[in-house]
Amino acid sequence: MSVRNRFGTTAALAVMTTVGAVLLSACGPDNAASDAAAPGSAAPGATAPGGSARPSTPTPGTPAPGTKEVNGTSAANHLTISTGTRAVAMNGSTVDFGTVVRDLAWSPDGKRAAFINGNGDLVVTGPDGGAKVTLATAPGGETWSHPTWQHAAQGPGDLPESAERFDTIVFAAARGGVLRLEKIPTKAVGGTPEVLTPHTSLDGSADRPQPPQTGNTWADAGGRHGEIVYANTPAGEVYLYDDYIRPATRDLGHGSQPALSPDGEHVVFVRSVDGHDHLFTRSSRIDQQDERDLTPAATTDYTEPAWSPDGLTIAARTPDGVSTLPADGSAAPAPVSTVKGLPAYRP
Repeated sequence: MSVRNRFGTTAALAVMTTVGAVLLSACGPDNAASDAAAPGSAAPGATAPGGSARPSTPTPGTPAPGTKEVNGTSAANHLTISTGTRAVAMNGSTVDFGTVVRDLAWSPDGKRAAFINGNGDLVVTGPDGGAKVTLATAPGGETWSHPTWQHAAQGPGDLPESAERFDTIVFAAARGGVLRLEKIPTKAVGGTPEVLTPHTSLDGSADRPQPPQTGNTWADAGGRHGEIVYANTPAGEVYLYDDYIRPATRDLGHGSQPALSPDGEHVVFVRSVDGHDHLFTRSSRIDQQDERDLTPAATTDYTEPAWSPDGLTIAARTPDGVSTLPADGSAAPAPVSTVKGLPAYRP
């Protein structure tokens, strides 16, 4: 089943396949713990809000019979993989974060990580899982997913507060079948998130048609001015929201699970084509329509894409693990890891 068919599901996040002990090359010992998911964690086979179905998994730390698991991460490629367990694949090994880690996202400087823990709360830690801070606790009956670090660089002549107001984490919140984007300052401790309301005022008109306020999920921030791309599930569309100078929301076209390039100039997203989930890219500029299918010969599903810090490589999840490909589409995707989880790059 393609991401397009399962994209609107708002069930709880799933426990995904953990990191195995056999690595791609010689490296340090496996630090992964194999404890069960904490209370509040989702059942195997559930689907994350706005995400793809995640299959049931074997016992954490146990590769499938007759297979050899390849880690595929390294300090050189900056790739990390969170698996819905305590173990995060990174630097050619695994790191035990001491709690369930779902939807891991790195801060712009790579010094902190945000994720949803086993209780469904939004947590920030150091890169080794230490110095945990619970930014916010999820209310009962609400499911949070896919945090992203919104950030704006202070430019010449900018007041400090113009950049500080973007120092937030944006995530999806699902309650009663309704999806919304919410945000909270990165320095919060036990704070209360507020709803993010994408809107537009490009022509200064109060009656200008506004983008949907519900059904929004899978936010991803990038660029120097706090831009955010996100998906709207009922419409099956990808939007870009930018309110650095004045609010502007643009429909970028049909797709799901978008990710914004580090320079904010391009978007990669997922779209179903002939029964498989393909990766597409396009410019984030309103005056450019350069959409391109990066996986025209796909014989498997490519989902949950992420950009490398230099913007040259895209990683994507597949049923067999994680693959990478050049962002310009000059080569086909190549498998790099058999760890099944969400790829993310640490700057």
